[in-house]
Amino acid sequence: MDAAIGLLGMLLLMALGAPIFVSLGLTAILMIAMEGRPLMDAAAHSINGINSTTFLAVPFFVMAATFMQRGGIARIIIEAAEAWVGHMRGGLGLVAVIATTLFAAISGSSVVTAMAMGTFLIPAMVARGYDRPFALGLVGASGTLGILIPPSLSMILYGLIAEESVPRLFMAGVMPGLLQAVLLASWVMIWSRHKGYASGARATREEFIAKNLRALPAMFIPVSVFAGIYSGYTTVTESAGVAAIASVLIAVFVYREVKLSEIFSMATEGMKAASAVTFIVMFALLFAHWITGSGIPTALVNFAITQDLAPWQFLLALNILMIILGMFLDAVAVMLIVTPIVLPVLGTLGIDPIHFGIVLIVNMEIAFLTPPIGLNLFVLASIARAPMSEAVRGMWPFVLLMVGFLILITYVPEISLWLPRTVMN
Repeated sequence: MDAAIGLLGMLLLMALGAPIFVSLGLTAILMIAMEGRPLMDAAAHSINGINSTTFLAVPFFVMAATFMQRGGIARIIIEAAEAWVGHMRGGLGLVAVIATTLFAAISGSSVVTAMAMGTFLIPAMVARGYDRPFALGLVGASGTLGILIPPSLSMILYGLIAEESVPRLFMAGVMPGLLQAVLLASWVMIWSRHKGYASGARATREEFIAKNLRALPAMFIPVSVFAGIYSGYTTVTESAGVAAIASVLIAVFVYREVKLSEIFSMATEGMKAASAVTFIVMFALLFAHWITGSGIPTALVNFAITQDLAPWQFLLALNILMIILGMFLDAVAVMLIVTPIVLPVLGTLGIDPIHFGIVLIVNMEIAFLTPPIGLNLFVLASIARAPMSEAVRGMWPFVLLMVGFLILITYVPEISLWLPRTVMN
């Protein structure tokens, strides 16, 4: 009963607009004190959780995303993608999918990806005759790839809380991310043919070569991250540091979109964002410490055993719950709440935690698109200066597509697990 009151109190705080770290931390501290458990142990658990080399990757990736967003990299990637597919029917829609997929492999954030891509793509698509709701929905759904295609900040957070290998999570996200991009591109081609969206001009050979060469420095960042991690030369944290340094050098000296005088202010902006993430993780670990000792996971395990739940039944119920929670809570909050509760059940039912991590990430993607809280909705509506109703109308077809994608990822675990098993075993 006390645990249920604690969870309801936390949800109430979030509904009232309290920040995630306040809702998680205050609930955990009050409930641990009421249960008579030592607060010192809880504090030590939180501090030890962020005192890790893996967590150091977070501020580096946040810093890299800050400079990439402001350094002209989004525009340059869009131009390169347009050189490849801009002349096809619905070509600018395909550009949105391809460019967003590439930028997602650099940014690690859904909101940053949607914001950076939407700034350039939505006005361009509307000018080419695309319906604005379709443009909003496409960029919003494509932007969610920022947390599925590695390197992903959400995967790092899940890895910390679940104590799972971040490199394995990164590898597990590759196939689902590419599959999602293929599904989005297929829908673009179908819808563009139905609506008769115009194609663009084919790039000349000189333009094609020039635009792709200009994009090569930007693509050095994800390539260096992957090559470093999976060759064994660098850890995740070291690769994140390389990405941060490379993003600064490329933005300042290669593309020259950032002035030397702006480096300090942009670094400050990045560190503020990283500090916010630090507080969230610290209090999420505190919340997980309370959940573990509250008896909720044990009760859930016992329920699964007594009800003789099959893994597919448990995952179905969990997906429905997470989709509902995602409509009313921030996507990150859903992950931080659900993960410590369900982790003990996964072993009982034989569900791989890496596979569950990808299922959780896809649920977070859907949460970014669903009203009334979906952040991508607000970001893109603001960029396009469109009413929220128009953004919601354009997003629903893609939400349905993403739900179908979630079902596929949930019940065909090999999509997520084949690559890490093949490469890392």
